[in-house]
Amino acid sequence: MSADLVNIAATAGIKGNLGAIAYGIATIGPGVGIGLVFSHSIQAMARQPEALPIIRTNMFLGFALCEVLALLGLVVPFIFS
Repeated sequence: MSADLVNIAATAGIKGNLGAIAYGIATIGPGVGIGLVFSHSIQAMARQPEALPIIRTNMFLGFALCEVLALLGLVVPFIFS
């Protein structure tokens, strides 16, 4: 499969490090996810201030899981190169 991608990239005239391009694309999802996690948690804290400890715990858990996706996007191009 990766040979097909390299052939497609070569015929399209893409030059440079494809790992950097892949990492740039891979950061879009976690960036959107982190924004959604924090926006919804702030909204939930504003609606139910008494549930703040539970919401804050879930917020940081969601942030950590989204950040793992970004770190995977950084590591995977190095593994496959």
